Amino acid sequence: MSPVISLVRYFIEALSSEKGYSANTCRAYAHDLEEFVSCSAVFLQKDIQDVAIELLDALTIRQHIGYLYKANTKTSIGRKLSAIRSFFRFLVRQGILDANPAEMIPNPRTESPIPVFLPIDEMFRLLDSVSADSLSDLRDRSILEMLYSAGVRVSELTAMNVHDVDFDQSVIRVRGKGNRERVTPVGKKALAALKTYRECLIRQAGKGFDENGPLFLNLRNSRLTSRSVARILDKWAMKCGLSMPVFPHAMRHSFATHLLDSGADLRIVQELLGHQRLSTTQKYTHVTMDKLMETYDKAHPRK
Repeated sequence: MSPVISLVRYFIEALSSEKGYSANTCRAYAHDLEEFVSCSAVFLQKDIQDVAIELLDALTIRQHIGYLYKANTKTSIGRKLSAIRSFFRFLVRQGILDANPAEMIPNPRTESPIPVFLPIDEMFRLLDSVSADSLSDLRDRSILEMLYSAGVRVSELTAMNVHDVDFDQSVIRVRGKGNRERVTPVGKKALAALKTYRECLIRQAGKGFDENGPLFLNLRNSRLTSRSVARILDKWAMKCGLSMPVFPHAMRHSFATHLLDSGADLRIVQELLGHQRLSTTQKYTHVTMDKLMETYDKAHPRK
């Protein structure tokens, strides 16, 4: 009988080495699966090391899902169930199990949340509020311009190196989820802000010559983290008095929403965002429904 906890480690290693999943994604899977094994040990009245894979069935999974309802949202429960389902699917492919006991367990019914985004005037106010009084200010302005201009995830932004920017072609190379690469356009204002920052960095700090080095640096001249970018965005959002808190992903939501509002094709936006499924991009069409209704009311001769 195979201990489940060792199979979880085997699965996580495969996600990293074979699927190319990021360290953050692997940690999330590991957390959700270790939580499942711990709860199963309690249900089965066994030590966690003694929980064998053969003891886990659909009933055990349903008991775990029922337990999760005490302290988790439906969205979180759906994500955790997805991790469990993927784990058992992997074991079936490896010949360790004959069937996936989680396959027929439905996801909790959830309503898709409407993405939080900034109206265009507030977005421009935020971008224009960042001063150019210091090297860190130039960096901050470049970061905000890049987040909005290219619609990249904050993890993609912080992972970028100097050689990922092509100023001549006005494109950047981005490594997204699953270590998938894409090339996406970026606007002139963002490139100009980035160029100003990099030139100032070279003059003041003597840094920036390394083509393989990080694009954005912190005060210790090392790679900026996603958490630091969130703090930078929060600082400037508060300074310019925005009516709502702004998180890095709201910049990405704003990018997609503003493109669709201006008539961009949904599949083009899908490519720009790096979404594998069109359904992931379609959540932004709910945001633009007000725009559609406004256009309809103005244009249709017989409302």
